[in-house]
Amino acid sequence: MLKTAVIIAGGEGSRLAPLTVDRPKTLVEVNGKPILYWVLRWLKKGGIKNVVIGVAYKKDKIFDYMNANQNFGFNVKFSEHTLEGGTAQAFKLAITRHVKDDDFLAMNADELTNLDISKLYQTHREKEGTVATLSLAPFYSKFSVVTFDEDKTATGFTYGARVKDVFVSDGIYIFSSKILDYLPDTGSIETAVFHKLAGTGKIRVHQMADGEEWYSINTIKELKEVESMKPKWLMD
Repeated sequence: MLKTAVIIAGGEGSRLAPLTVDRPKTLVEVNGKPILYWVLRWLKKGGIKNVVIGVAYKKDKIFDYMNANQNFGFNVKFSEHTLEGGTAQAFKLAITRHVKDDDFLAMNADELTNLDISKLYQTHREKEGTVATLSLAPFYSKFSVVTFDEDKTATGFTYGARVKDVFVSDGIYIFSSKILDYLPDTGSIETAVFHKLAGTGKIRVHQMADGEEWYSINTIKELKEVESMKPKWLMD
């Protein structure tokens, strides 16, 4: 079972302004609780004991929030990085400083999900030599998908339609400690690491199962949409 999770919570969240004027993105509230609260609750349900939080923008707010809640029962370490260094720097510093595990969960702090962590880890362990396993979510179009007949007459409009056989990385991963061999000092982990590992046999994927959901909170519109959907696992 995985015991450790690295959460990158340094984002400024400019697209969530004005909600992020006085707080980091991960402390923006969804259904009355900060995003970080929902992430930590999910990690605890998945058996995680140790949490490393990568911080940058308004980091003192995160320190205060965790301290006020006794770290929610986790063994917590903080790792400071720069916004300019990107996710590659954030992960590299956090892992180098505080992670000793052979395998561990890693994620962006703005991801909300009820994904089964144990099944994601099972996929990671199925193939020897795997450096990273990416969780994949179905792709839903943010535009109206239009259907039409042979006469070019519109027959339907569906907003948020699932695009068949298309999946996206949802920002939740299992890393082997060997990920440090591939992490540069700065840059985006997607372009600097994942793109290079694709095709080498060292990176795997895990598709979400039926009943599992994922929401990424990047804009006020996305926040309002999640609240309106009222998923049971995002309710107290």
